[in-house]
Amino acid sequence: MKHYKKIFQKEKKILPYIPTPPAKTSSLVCPINVDLHNIGIYVRDIHGQTSVELALQFKDKLEEFINVLKKFPIHRSHAERRFVYKMMKTMPDLSSQLTHEDFKALSRNITAETWLKGTTVIANEGFYIILKGSVRPRCKVYKKMIEVMSADFFSEPPSEYSSEEDFFQENPLTEYRSLMNPHYVILGPWNGFGTLIELPEPKMGSNFYSLIMEDDCELLKINAKEYAKVKEEQAKIEKLTREQLIHKCPYYRNWPKLSVDELTVHIKWRRYPPGHVLVTDGEIISFVAYIQSGFCKVYREVIGLMKYQLRKMKKKRKRVFMGKLQEKESFGEISVLLQIPFTCTIITGSEVELGVIDAEDMLVLSKVSVTGITCIDAIID
Repeated sequence: MKHYKKIFQKEKKILPYIPTPPAKTSSLVCPINVDLHNIGIYVRDIHGQTSVELALQFKDKLEEFINVLKKFPIHRSHAERRFVYKMMKTMPDLSSQLTHEDFKALSRNITAETWLKGTTVIANEGFYIILKGSVRPRCKVYKKMIEVMSADFFSEPPSEYSSEEDFFQENPLTEYRSLMNPHYVILGPWNGFGTLIELPEPKMGSNFYSLIMEDDCELLKINAKEYAKVKEEQAKIEKLTREQLIHKCPYYRNWPKLSVDELTVHIKWRRYPPGHVLVTDGEIISFVAYIQSGFCKVYREVIGLMKYQLRKMKKKRKRVFMGKLQEKESFGEISVLLQIPFTCTIITGSEVELGVIDAEDMLVLSKVSVTGITCIDAIID
C-alpha cells in the first residue's frame, strides 16, 4: 500500500520560463489627462446635471411650451397636449389649488397672452402664470388662492371683496398673498397672480388686483368663468355617477329621485386594498357602503365540535365562506338603521372602491324608509 501512489502518480513537468521583453520607453514625457483632475466631472456623475445645465434645459422647455400655447387648441397633437398638461402640473400656484381632473380639463384649451411693457392688467377675472418677463404688483393683494376640496360642488361659494380694506378687515391672517411694500416686489417666470373665483370690478381709482408689466411678457391665463364651467361640468358628472351607483343597486332601483338625491349628498369615496376587513361579525357597522368597483367576500362565523382526543370534543370557531358582494351591490343598511350587530364578516377580495355614507349622516336623513331597505343581513338570514 505504501507504493500504491507511486504506481499511478505522474510527475509534473515544469516548463522553462520565457522572459517577456521590457517595454520600450520613449524619451518624450507622456501627456497628463487633464480630465482626471477636473472635479466637476465627478460632481456631475454624483449629483447629475449642474444648475446651469438645468437652467438652460428649462429655458428650452419654456420656449417650446410658449410655442405650443400659441397654437390653436384644435391644431395641437396628442403629444403637445400631454406636454402642456405636464408643464402646468409643475407650476406651484396651480398645483396647490387644482385637482388632477382640473388640470386635464383646463390643459385642453389653455392659451398664452402677450402683454407689452408698461401695460396694466387687473386680475379680478382670471389667474395668470408668468411664462416670460417680469411683473410688478401695484396693490397689497394680487393673488387669491382657493382650497382643493374633495366635494367642490357641495361647498359654499367663497365670499367676495370689492376693496383691499374689506379684504383685510375680513381676513387679517389668511393664506392670501399680502405685501407691505408691493412696489419693491417683482414677480418672475412661474409666479402667479389673480384669482380662479371671479371677483367684481374694482372701484374707480382702486389698485385692487392691479399689476404692471415691467417687460414684454408672455402670460398663461385661466379664465375664472372657464374654470367655473369646468367645476360645474365636473359637479354634474360626479352627481350622475353617485346617482347611478345608488340606482344600480338591486334594492334601490324603484326609489324616487328625491330620496336618492338625499343619499348622494353624503357619499364619500374610499379605496381599500385586497384582504382588508371591512366589517366583523357581531359589530354594529358605522357606515353604509355601495360597491363601485371590485368585489368583497362574505363569511359567517360558526362554532363547531372538533375531536382532539379519544372520546373528547372541543368547540372551535371557524369562518365559512358564504358568497361574494359584486359591483353595484350594497351592505350595512339594516345594521346602521336598526343599530343591531352585523351577522357576517366582509373582507375585500380585490382592490375595492366604495361609496360610503357614515352612520351619523344616514340616521339624520328624513326620507330614508327603514322598511324599504334590504341588505346582505336579510339575504343571509
